Amino acid sequence: MSKTMTEKVLSKKSGTDVFAGDLIIAPVDLVFAHDGTMPLAIQQMESGLSKQSVFDPNRVVGVCDHASPSPSEKVSNVHSFMRKFAVENNLQFFENGDGICHQIVVERFAAPWKVIIGADSHTCTHGGLGAFATGMGSTDVAAIMAYGKTWLKVPESFKVEITGQLPEHVHSKDVILHVIGEITADGATYMSMEFLGDAVERMSLASRLTMCNMAIEAGAKAGMCQADEKAREFLESHGRGKEYAPLAPDKGATYADEIIVEAEKIEPMIAFPHKVDNVAPVTQFEDVELDQVCIGTCTNGRIEDLRVAAQILKGKRAAEGTRLVVYPASRGVLLQAIKEGIMETFLQAGASIGAPGCGFCIGRTVALGDGEVALSTQNRNFKGRMGNDNAEIYLCSPATAAASAITGHITDPRGV
Repeated sequence: MSKTMTEKVLSKKSGTDVFAGDLIIAPVDLVFAHDGTMPLAIQQMESGLSKQSVFDPNRVVGVCDHASPSPSEKVSNVHSFMRKFAVENNLQFFENGDGICHQIVVERFAAPWKVIIGADSHTCTHGGLGAFATGMGSTDVAAIMAYGKTWLKVPESFKVEITGQLPEHVHSKDVILHVIGEITADGATYMSMEFLGDAVERMSLASRLTMCNMAIEAGAKAGMCQADEKAREFLESHGRGKEYAPLAPDKGATYADEIIVEAEKIEPMIAFPHKVDNVAPVTQFEDVELDQVCIGTCTNGRIEDLRVAAQILKGKRAAEGTRLVVYPASRGVLLQAIKEGIMETFLQAGASIGAPGCGFCIGRTVALGDGEVALSTQNRNFKGRMGNDNAEIYLCSPATAAASAITGHITDPRGV
C-alpha cells in the first residue's frame, strides 16, 4: 500500500508497517532542548525517572539560545545548571552565541529518514531535510533523554502542493503565511504537512526549512519536504554527504486533506496582530508606521534571508525613528555574512547586530515598549511575544522587512 513520507519514515524507524492512526514506539536519532526547556527535562529525568545519565551522549544536545547572552542572574544560573549536566554526561553542548537550536541542528545533525525530537514547538523545521521532526514537552523529552525512544500516533498527512514560479520579491515565507491564512491556525492539527509540487522542487533548502518551521502555526505535528538533490548538496556542503538518502511519497499515497497553491498568484504577505492566521497582502498595511523592524530567528535568519535583506538595504539607511535589528541564526551564518559584506551593509544601514540566537523573537534580550509596533521575520505574533502585552507584532518575509525598514512603514518590496 502506498505511503506518505511520514508513514515511510516512521515505518522504517519503528520496524513495523505503519499507517496514519497507528500507535508506535520508535527509536530517536536526536533529542535536543534549550535554556527554556532543558532545565525542567533534566529535573524530570533525575527526579521523576531516577536516571542520572542519558541514553547516548552523541544523540542528546543542549543549546543556550533563548536568552543569549544571559540578561540576568537567574538565566546565568540556568545556563550553569545546563553546563554542569552537559559535562557530567559528556553531551554535545552549544554555548551563548553559537546560534539557535534549530539552525544548529540543521547544520550539524538533521538528515533524511531521521526521527528528531526537540523540546521546542518549531522542531518541525528539520522536516525541510526529510526528517520526521516534532516538538514535545520537557517531560516527554526527559524520557527520551533517558531511554532513547518515544511513542506517538502516526499523524495523518496534509498535502500542500505548490505549483508554478514565485514572482520576484515573493518568498517561501509569503507562501506559508498564505497557506496558514487559508487553512487557519488549526487547519492541520496533529497532521504532517507535506510540501510538494514543482515550486517546492525549485526552492532552496533554506526556503523549504522556512515553510516546515511554520507548519506548527497551522497546528501540524510535523512539516516535511522531499529529500532530493537540494538536500544532498546541503549535507555535502556541511561535510555530511554520507547521511543523504532520497525520500519522496509513494504515488497514490493517502492524504487526509490537500491544498493546491498557484505560486504565480502569491503576493508578499503580512500576518497582523495577534494571530498568525490573520493574513492579508502587504498592500493592505502600507499605512502602518513602525518602531522596530527585526530580521532573523529560526524562521528567517539563514544566510539566504540575510542576502535578500542586504540586497534591498544596500546603500540605504533605516528610516529615522525606526530601529532595525538583525540576529543571524548561527555563528556559521554570521561568519558567512561577514565574509560577503552583508554585515557591513546592515551596519551602514543603521542596524543593531545581535549575537546569534533567538534575540527579539521572545523578548528576552530585545523587547518592545508600550504601544510600539514591530515588523518581524519571526514565526509568531501573539500578544506579549516580544516581551510586552501592549505592543503589536506584524510578520513578514526578509524582503518586506528590509523594504519597510527603509521607509519606516510597512512597504511592498516589489516597489523598492
